[in-house]
Amino acid sequence: MRILVYPHAMEIGGSQLNAIELAGAVRDLGHEVVVAGEPGPLVDRVLAAGIEHVPLDPGRRRPSPSTVRLLARLADERGFDVVHGYEWPPGIEAFYAARRRKGTAAVCTVMSMAVAPFLPPSLPLVVGTEQIRRDVLERRSRRRPGAVHLIEPPVDVHANAPGHPTADFRERFDLDRGPLDVVVVCRLVAELKLEGLLTAVDVVGDLAADLPLRLIIAGDGPCRDQVEARAARANARAGRRAVVLTGQLDDPRPAYAAATIALGMGGSALRALAFGRPLIVQGERGFFEPLTPDTAETFLGQGWYGVGGRGAERLAEILRDLAGDDVRRKELGDYGRRLVTERFSLERAASVQEAIYREALSATPGLAARRDAAVTTARVVGYKIARKARKLRGPVARDDFNAVARGETR
Repeated sequence: MRILVYPHAMEIGGSQLNAIELAGAVRDLGHEVVVAGEPGPLVDRVLAAGIEHVPLDPGRRRPSPSTVRLLARLADERGFDVVHGYEWPPGIEAFYAARRRKGTAAVCTVMSMAVAPFLPPSLPLVVGTEQIRRDVLERRSRRRPGAVHLIEPPVDVHANAPGHPTADFRERFDLDRGPLDVVVVCRLVAELKLEGLLTAVDVVGDLAADLPLRLIIAGDGPCRDQVEARAARANARAGRRAVVLTGQLDDPRPAYAAATIALGMGGSALRALAFGRPLIVQGERGFFEPLTPDTAETFLGQGWYGVGGRGAERLAEILRDLAGDDVRRKELGDYGRRLVTERFSLERAASVQEAIYREALSATPGLAARRDAAVTTARVVGYKIARKARKLRGPVARDDFNAVARGETR
């Protein structure tokens, strides 16, 4: 098969890292794979993997007819069998581009915490948690002819593994050995991340007087100033560098490997597990829980995320327990490494992805797809108008479908 993969961005982030890593793994199964995207830090990773990159205009509207025409032209010229968009704007553009060429199928992967309701119902979907898959099927079973597949965020368990070098990373950021490093690798954005990050900064700042804890935040984004200001106050309370911000790392593996305890959600949480570190899963509205054999089934069902909890109090309890028990840390780290290797390996995900492509190609578009093509544009325009109206009344989430609660965007 010839496959065009279209991530929603080329900055460091979970969805786009999954797109690129899976693209390479599917290529290794014997297919021709090309990645389309705007300039960004991940272009180097695409090229390093030996995958061709087709540049897109970073200033384009999303979604836009011009991008649909470009994707359709690429499909014509290169004979692509599948156009695979990640998240809703590329998914819609892939849908329209595939309709312009007989024999080309579209697939859309959504790794956000909710699925946009205006995605074409006939468009085959891939989601990242069993709970989201069930939600989509339950809410749209009578009017969604398109398949809904599950691929949990995959991890390259060979490239991400215990023993990765950390010396240069520690020297670069003046991270002496001694403190127990709590490491979180994420974008510093308001949606999903900020609330938990600020809570972690405060908790470590408070515990640092009694425990040798240090929080390392690897990442960048529009909320960096807020995180830096809170970190400065935490460090002042602790009387030392209890919180360290590294900024964006093009290769975050040394940060994961330097962790004593990992904190995170989604794909970042799974990558941390690959390094054999005990994991605290962060969510929203005060959610913090460790991965243990007792909590694993919850995370395998709902994803590596949660809503609602005791916030700072719960996080402090978990950190105190782990900081004082190195045997427990080793047991949980080994457990997490086994889990991610057995269930979330990149090779397993690539085989599932390959089967999804073949199923999409064998499907007959039919009347449903023609009807979707007629109404999806109107639905997207309606969403855009409503979003602009909300902006006039005040700030809105940068990404509606990663906004706080599981009920807000549905």
